Amino acid sequence: MDIEFNKREDQNRLKLSEINRLLTEIKKGGGEKRLQKLRDEGKMTARERIEYLLDKDSDSIEIGAFAGYEMYEEHGGCPSGGVVVVMGYVSGRQCIIVANDASVKAGAWFPITGKKNLRAQEIAMENRLPIIYLVDSAGVYLPMQDEIFPDKEMFGRIFRNNAKMSAAGIIQISAVMGSCVAGGAYLPIMSDEAMIVEGTGSIFLAGSYLVKAAIGESIDNETLGGATTHCSISGVTDYKAKDDKDALNRIKNIMKSLGSTDKAGFDRIESALPKEKPENIFGIMPASRTEQYDTYEIIKCLVDNSEYEEYKPDYGKSIICATARIDGWSVGIVANQRKLVKSGKGEMQFGGVIYSDSADKATRFIANCNQRKIPLVFLQDVTGFMVGSKSEHGGIIKDGAKMVNAVSNSVVPKFTVITGNSYGAGNYAMCGKAYDPRLIVAWPWADLAVMGGAQAAKVLAQIQESTLKKQGKEITEEEHNEILDSISKKYQKQTEATYAAARLWTDAIINPIDTRKWISMGIEAANHAPITEKFNMGVIQV
Repeated sequence: MDIEFNKREDQNRLKLSEINRLLTEIKKGGGEKRLQKLRDEGKMTARERIEYLLDKDSDSIEIGAFAGYEMYEEHGGCPSGGVVVVMGYVSGRQCIIVANDASVKAGAWFPITGKKNLRAQEIAMENRLPIIYLVDSAGVYLPMQDEIFPDKEMFGRIFRNNAKMSAAGIIQISAVMGSCVAGGAYLPIMSDEAMIVEGTGSIFLAGSYLVKAAIGESIDNETLGGATTHCSISGVTDYKAKDDKDALNRIKNIMKSLGSTDKAGFDRIESALPKEKPENIFGIMPASRTEQYDTYEIIKCLVDNSEYEEYKPDYGKSIICATARIDGWSVGIVANQRKLVKSGKGEMQFGGVIYSDSADKATRFIANCNQRKIPLVFLQDVTGFMVGSKSEHGGIIKDGAKMVNAVSNSVVPKFTVITGNSYGAGNYAMCGKAYDPRLIVAWPWADLAVMGGAQAAKVLAQIQESTLKKQGKEITEEEHNEILDSISKKYQKQTEATYAAARLWTDAIINPIDTRKWISMGIEAANHAPITEKFNMGVIQV
């Protein structure tokens, strides 16, 4: 029995348990009373609608469940950003589903709601997946309209994307199952097919109260913009459904009728489970982000048959590059080695740090995968690039820039799993959110920040103490410790996986055992979008 393994396993499973507990609360949306109120109105809840629509016993993944977590508390909060986004299968077709949660502020759009909707559309556009909108929203949350309405990556971008997707031939289907107000009314009507539920669905640019205030006309909402009006008089919607299930059944039938699409041609063979159990990850990963471990052991828990073909195993050892298969798909893996290694020159190199030789190797490996049309999987546990005079004189900046260049210009799909640390420029080189991974997820204990918590807190404390000293104040050791402790707690909170997921810096916090499913579904989605660009790194510093 390995006591250290068991201790790590217990601590990491506790972290996963806490994430699952938070998710259970988040999935209650605006609370059980509000959910029951929707049911009493003859509606299904957002999550019930999605569950009914998805094929039974099929895989699905939820995008952005933690969006809005611990944000907007002065406004009552916004669980899951007030919208549920799922990648799954409807009538056997992989697709994206976006469902407004009317139990959260009547489905009103907060800033994070807009960001999450745009992320859903981005995934659909990148992978040419059909997207289904289940609309039930009161429109922009007016107290925060200045943060959701006017800018490029805000509310209006949704409808621009509707138009772009339509022009690109990406299927969009909408069901208006509740309110659909003001600018939001354009979303379903810019879809390929739109339906409305009788009695609960309504579409109008301005509701009855605003119409009365603006032009003095008295009219009820149903006559103004209900199902009969839009199906029989205005022609705005294509179908009238008698209830939620009728609308969802119609969507299923539409999805059955879709023709086949071109494929990118990523290689897949019959899947095989890893020989090393994926649940061993809990015992391999340390509880502390500063401790070492062997990343090869993690890779063996993720790849088919626990087999991989390593590229340049004796060079640039602080990054592992290897080809393997995940659920049958051919993948190229770029992973940070987290244990101390010795270079070919006999120098010791810290785990999780990117050195010139490892950056060089990774750059070439990424180019090779693009040449061979192999999707890339980044396993991030990175503390940054090596610093100091030796590294600077050795050209770490240009070598790091080459790796960033390769990641930026890669045309094969990229998928990022933050297994531990994700600090500074290491986040960039290892395909952080800014580098367009098709999906990016974190394990429950992941940390994301510009630098590690201990170092950052010391720097910030020094700056604060220096300011106080300039004001003539002497700092006692007790005061120093209080300042350091206060800053450490605040900074540490900002590095946690939940903080990042709340702001959609990652798509999800996942159970490590589900990593294979996320990567497999992600590559299957990417396979719907043939690669049209040529891989070209442009000018690089040599």
